[in-house]
This record gives sequence, C-alpha cells and structure tokens, in this order.
Amino acid sequence: MFRPKLPDVPTLPTTAVTPQQTQASAPSTGHPVAPYVGIGAGAVAAVVVVGIVLTALLAAVAVSAVSVAIAAVVLRSLVSGTHKR
Repeated sequence: MFRPKLPDVPTLPTTAVTPQQTQASAPSTGHPVAPYVGIGAGAVAAVVVVGIVLTALLAAVAVSAVSVAIAAVVLRSLVSGTHKR
C-alpha cells in the first residue's frame, strides 16, 4: 500500500544505432553555484570592512602620537624657558 511503484525497465532497441556526435553538456552536480558566490562576496565585504576599521584605528593612533609629541615639545619649551630666566 505504501510502497512506491517502480517503473518498468525499458527494453533496448534491437536495431543498431549509430551514435551521433553532439556536444554533451557538463554533468550537473545538482548544487547551485549562487550560494558559493554569495559566500565569496560576503567574505570580500568582511575583509574590506576589517581593513577599513584597522586603517582608521592606525590613523587614530598616529594622530594621538603626533599630538602627544607636540604637547611634550611645548611643555619642554615652557619648563626650560622658566629655568633660563
């Protein structure tokens, strides 16, 4: 009752059939390629975002270092100026 009904086995032709030369398409694996393209695009986007964030952090550290260096030079000049007088 619940068993699937199998199709009948087709019989092979008895006449000789000459094969025609046709271009065969590549066998399909049954898996779509689109999800893999989406994963690749997502990975590229993630790498770009991480690169932008790291570049921004590096720029912030560089600006902070320059501002601290300028503040140190100004303070040094103020302190050394009072000792000379």
